[in-house]
Amino acid sequence: MPTALKRKWKPSSFQIILMGFAGVILTGAVILMFPFSSKDGVWTPFIDTLFTSTSAVCVTGLIVYDTATHWSLFGQIVILLLIQIGGMGVVTVAIAFAMLSGRKIGLFARGTMKEAVAAPGVGGIVRLTGFIIKGIFLIEFIGAALMAPVFISDYGADGIWMAIFHSVSAFCNAGFDIMGEKTGEFSSLTGYSAEPVINITIMLLIIVGGIGFLVWEDVVKHKWRLNRYRTQSKVVLITTAVLIIVPAIYFFFVEFEDLPLGERFLASFFQSVTPRTAGYNTVSLPAMSEAGSAIIIMLMLIGGSPGSTAGGMKTTTIAVMFSSAFSVFRKKDNAELMKRSIGDDNVKSAACIFLMYISLFLLGGIVISTAEGIPMLTSLYETASAIGTVGLTLGVTPALGVLSKMILILLMYFGRVGGLTLIYAALGGRKTQLAKLPQDNITVG
Repeated sequence: MPTALKRKWKPSSFQIILMGFAGVILTGAVILMFPFSSKDGVWTPFIDTLFTSTSAVCVTGLIVYDTATHWSLFGQIVILLLIQIGGMGVVTVAIAFAMLSGRKIGLFARGTMKEAVAAPGVGGIVRLTGFIIKGIFLIEFIGAALMAPVFISDYGADGIWMAIFHSVSAFCNAGFDIMGEKTGEFSSLTGYSAEPVINITIMLLIIVGGIGFLVWEDVVKHKWRLNRYRTQSKVVLITTAVLIIVPAIYFFFVEFEDLPLGERFLASFFQSVTPRTAGYNTVSLPAMSEAGSAIIIMLMLIGGSPGSTAGGMKTTTIAVMFSSAFSVFRKKDNAELMKRSIGDDNVKSAACIFLMYISLFLLGGIVISTAEGIPMLTSLYETASAIGTVGLTLGVTPALGVLSKMILILLMYFGRVGGLTLIYAALGGRKTQLAKLPQDNITVG
């Protein structure tokens, strides 16, 4: 027998990440099908449980059933566990169990973890994993502790579960809520639009979860000494601040001018934070203008930062794209960020990711609009929400057909695992180019 046939297939780190997410999604979908997962004790169709499980694992928040009114307490716990696994990352969870059991973490596992959290190298990856796990549970505990008094005051003992659920969901940038029985189905956090503790806590959880684990490490290690931060951390923090403040100013002066000043301030910042990529809302999204909806679509596509609980193209991708454009305008040879030259490979990767996200976002929107007979802006809102793993919707998700749901499922999966992960998993490792084709120039622009 030829040697090639004897050789066993060994999955790459990227393929393990893809299969890990797919395995958890399918497991969650099967569990949610059973009658004990629903409040009415009925079987839930597989397409709907697959949609819900994908949305939870991919920390999106798009739902076909109201989480509080359709799912039993058991079903809600399953959904929360799927959110936690999806937010932490399947590989992170697996390595956490290996560390707790005292097993030695091999080089391949370290390399897989490196890809999962977007770390610069395998050195210190086990220590970083421990730091990430401790940080996640500490932050979620603090978030729940801050919100618990408000929820307990409003709903009694039920407020404890509500505080835990929303803290985990917000930190993992999932956007699932269990307010349906309290403030109406699919109401999200609209009943708390003027409540500062809930608003500020949820916003901080979203931001902290979305800036990335490597940024955490810099913040903990270097505190306020920003000059010692990694270039990536500086880019993430500055880009995140811009993407929060600029849209908030627009929302404050244009979209929510009829609200009282305090509620207007909270609503403006909340709706600026949540599209990247949490999926909560404290105002009626269909009531916003088309310009406001377009801004939210752009924010949803950008998403969070690398190695975080968030999805989307990532803040660093947009920063590299803009720096590349500015370098062309200024006739410089290389893109520059924070007084550092950005490599051509980074620029190519950013351009590739940008093209993939925009293409899938538009293609999915066109197909859904055609299949469902709904306005194009509404369809693009859904596809941006799915591929950005956000969860915001203009209210059409529950009524979508099977084809549209499958498109959104694929977009959510793609948005969570990442564009380059899919490409590298499908095409294998980097191929050495032994010969180059003759170079030629093409006029662009």
